[in-house]
Amino acid sequence: MQATLLQTPPRTILEVFENLPEGTRCEVINKALVMSPAPSDTHQKVLGKIFTKLLGYVEDKGLGELRIAPYDVYFDEENIFQPDLVFISKENTLKIQERGFFGTPDLIIEVLSTSNANLDKKEKKRAYEKFGVSEYWIIEPFEKVVDGFTLVNQMFVQLETNMGIIQSKVLGCTIRF
Repeated sequence: MQATLLQTPPRTILEVFENLPEGTRCEVINKALVMSPAPSDTHQKVLGKIFTKLLGYVEDKGLGELRIAPYDVYFDEENIFQPDLVFISKENTLKIQERGFFGTPDLIIEVLSTSNANLDKKEKKRAYEKFGVSEYWIIEPFEKVVDGFTLVNQMFVQLETNMGIIQSKVLGCTIRF
């Protein structure tokens, strides 16, 4: 007689999330699974330009690590995001594990997509503020409108809106894309 292996179904949202196939575009936001379609070509082009410029700067200055989506950021068991770009300072690199980053990154950049603009501008912004992200940049890829936020006394303060320019206080640089 052959033994039957019984598999226990996932009991928590974290277990469901961690059983998804690798590369699945899915986040856990306030205990809810949120899936997204692949980003547009314009989104990817803008994201690629920003990543390339920032990566060279971060590596040359030895500031820490830069990651591009899909990359899991585990704020807690009920909030696991895949920001477009994540900067992790040298001081926080010990929180990097094989499955992703466990903690609060120093800087996050989101490039808006039609399907997720409200999510990035509202839900994610509130979560990034709550978890203490030092700097958050939202980029509208078609017009290249850049809205930045810096954390002051546990609250985001909006920085000057720019066109195609990120002026990061966390990184100490200006990036044009």
